Amino acid sequence: MFQSEDHRFMAQALVLARMGRYSTPPNPSVGCVIVKDGLVVGEGYHVATGGPHAEAAALKVAGDAARGATAYVTLEPCAHHGRTPPCAEALRMAGIARVVVAVRDPNPDVAGGGIEVLEKAGIRTEVGLLQRDAEDLNRGFFSRMRHGRPWATLKIGASLDGRSALANGRSQWITGDAARRDVQRLRARASAILTGVGTALADDPRLTVRDDTLQTRGRQPLRVVLDSSLRLSAQSRLASAEAPTLVFTARESMIRATALLARGVAVESVDRTAAGLDLGRCMRRLAELGCNEVLIEAGPRLAGAMLSEGRVDEVVLYVAPLMLGDDAQPMLRLPLIDDMNQRREFELLDSRHVGRDLRLSLRPQKEIGA
Repeated sequence: MFQSEDHRFMAQALVLARMGRYSTPPNPSVGCVIVKDGLVVGEGYHVATGGPHAEAAALKVAGDAARGATAYVTLEPCAHHGRTPPCAEALRMAGIARVVVAVRDPNPDVAGGGIEVLEKAGIRTEVGLLQRDAEDLNRGFFSRMRHGRPWATLKIGASLDGRSALANGRSQWITGDAARRDVQRLRARASAILTGVGTALADDPRLTVRDDTLQTRGRQPLRVVLDSSLRLSAQSRLASAEAPTLVFTARESMIRATALLARGVAVESVDRTAAGLDLGRCMRRLAELGCNEVLIEAGPRLAGAMLSEGRVDEVVLYVAPLMLGDDAQPMLRLPLIDDMNQRREFELLDSRHVGRDLRLSLRPQKEIGA
């Protein structure tokens, strides 16, 4: 069905799409390459929310050369009017003869509508080229649209003996400079960074993207704090105007929200469960707010709860070549198991050195006995 040159041009479109992965949320990252007689006559990508879509950018470059050409698009062209005109209609008006789409858009507002517009106009449309790569690029967008929750990545920095902080809670710094720079990339990709109030009180973190080489175009992820008793100080760095902050708290604690609200911090109440705040509701709320990916940078209790409840899609573990001893805090607090069939296993996706540290990318698997 697809020829070798189709693969080449779609791969080029995916490279373009990745250029916008730090600046497009809540929109997906999309790339487009327009080819005529074997030559690229136009290319573009979605740079930022509210700006031209990839197809419009590529058509502008191609001009009249787009007539009779093939367009390679990493996501189904939209057919609805949003902040920008529908891309499927723009392709039709430009006289594009063939459109190759990597993957259908899971957004109910599109849901095959773009392909239908193209086919009704007599444009040859083919779908599914490099689909897995296209879905992985926008994994958070697909998770939000299909499952109503963001893609959740749990980031952990730990010692060789599995410790993430000293007994007094201090964790700065276990990992080296290179690993901390690498975390900036994870933050830049995220729509939100989630932590617990314990970490907020112990470290007073900023939870912002501070690497100017990352093309965020000024976008900062939403900082999210789980704080059932509303202990976060209005003078903390998380309450600054450097980036938006949302605090989830228990309903009875809302009476103490005045100082945070005065600093521009959003505070919302959620129900409690036996283990604490309703984590499922928190994640669904973040999806409602347009968060595609959430990076979890939390202490062992919250990190363990997110993992235990099956709310983690990927773990990025930075292992530092040092030991902190038995009294130091574990990297996760998990329920006690008394049978090896209850153990948790992970699929190793990637391992590499980052400076002096080892970075492991892992995908949680079901419990053996589940």
